[in-house]
Amino acid sequence: MCYSAPMRSSRGDQPTLFGEATVPAVPVDAPLAERMRPRSLDEFIGQGHLVGEGRLLRDMIEGRRLHSLILWGPPGSGKTSLARVVAGSLEAHFIQFSAVLSGVKELRLAIADAQAERRRGRAVILFIDEIHRFNKAQQDALLPHVEAGTVTLIGATTENPSFEVIAPLLSRATVLVLQPLAPEDVRALVELALRDRPRGLGARALTIDAPALEHVIEQSHGDGRAALNILESAADLAVQRGVATLSLAVVEEAAQHRARRYDKAGEEHYNIVSAFIKSLRGSDPDAALYWMMRMLDAGEDPLFVARRMVIFAAEDVGLADPQALAVAVAAKDALHFVGLPEGRIPLAESAVYLATAPKSNASFQAMLAAAADVERHGPLPVPLHLRNAPTALMQELGYGRGYQYAHDHADQIVDHAHLPDALAGRRYYRPTGNGAEAAIGQRLERIRRRRTATSTDGND
Repeated sequence: MCYSAPMRSSRGDQPTLFGEATVPAVPVDAPLAERMRPRSLDEFIGQGHLVGEGRLLRDMIEGRRLHSLILWGPPGSGKTSLARVVAGSLEAHFIQFSAVLSGVKELRLAIADAQAERRRGRAVILFIDEIHRFNKAQQDALLPHVEAGTVTLIGATTENPSFEVIAPLLSRATVLVLQPLAPEDVRALVELALRDRPRGLGARALTIDAPALEHVIEQSHGDGRAALNILESAADLAVQRGVATLSLAVVEEAAQHRARRYDKAGEEHYNIVSAFIKSLRGSDPDAALYWMMRMLDAGEDPLFVARRMVIFAAEDVGLADPQALAVAVAAKDALHFVGLPEGRIPLAESAVYLATAPKSNASFQAMLAAAADVERHGPLPVPLHLRNAPTALMQELGYGRGYQYAHDHADQIVDHAHLPDALAGRRYYRPTGNGAEAAIGQRLERIRRRRTATSTDGND
């Protein structure tokens, strides 16, 4: 959720770029997360790729161009706040509608309301929260009113709209992707709520310890609403106990989650990552799962875990099991597709697969050896027979002369060299006898014997 800096209108309504808003003011006794909603794009924290200077949404508002939108993002990323700001800034009549609580009957009433406002000459924004919960028939019922311009649709969804919104409706809207709030955005939001007197907690004159603030950031997982809910609960506890500082203990109690000993930039982070990788390398799936869950439980970015497994699959499993890299990449893609908490399941599958797979770092070592020769010998010339010869001059100079097309030979084996002369006979890749790499090693040996025999025959 994206939130705002303190700002008031003389009438108590939400101020806009172009006058008074039509979205009613939030009651003073509403939850902190509701009170701290932004009232203009300038008050947003986060989503700079949408609301920053020169970005699509800001240009749309400043140009007073109203378009249907689908806001796709995780909980607490600001979808409802964004819809309210758009309506307020453009002075549009705002109808908020829940796809979970309402059906076609309620939709008809909302459309009737919109038609009445349109007759008065006012633009109408119909905001449908969790639009992915609308079935096809409900979306079909909405479509003609969007097509006719009776309403401008703003739909909010946590699910991929490509799968959850019918194509005709999707084609009439712009899909905007909202991201979880970055840690620095959550920090700014919490600090703002603490000092904001009219709408936040400023009147309580509370401060927050650095470890407590970090715990709020960690436990919110980029969800602004969650961060403010934790902060409000911690503030209530502090007031009840007569203390003016939100300590780590108070925040832990409010969040019902103790801080883990895991600093993403500190020693413990590297210790646990090291334990995870070494458990995979040591073929211990149980330990690998434990260390992986320690990282996720402490708030580690799950894509970091997925990236480490992709690297491990290529570096430590290698061609002993060529499928390992595909499994690791598929786990990364699945995580990105489904998100947390379900994304932990493909990560666990990948960890178990990698831990139990045969291991070989032969291709990794070959890469290092080749890189060392590049560094040691510099840009060695390409042998003439391997060079391309697209012009007559190049052909006259011997480019491509003597090149043997592998598919013209038995087993696609040729007897000329492919390395620079200075590196003749160099071997970088030395396959192990583990897993699928054993068969690779046998094939390479057959190729070398055939090449040696062909070369010997040619010298006789």
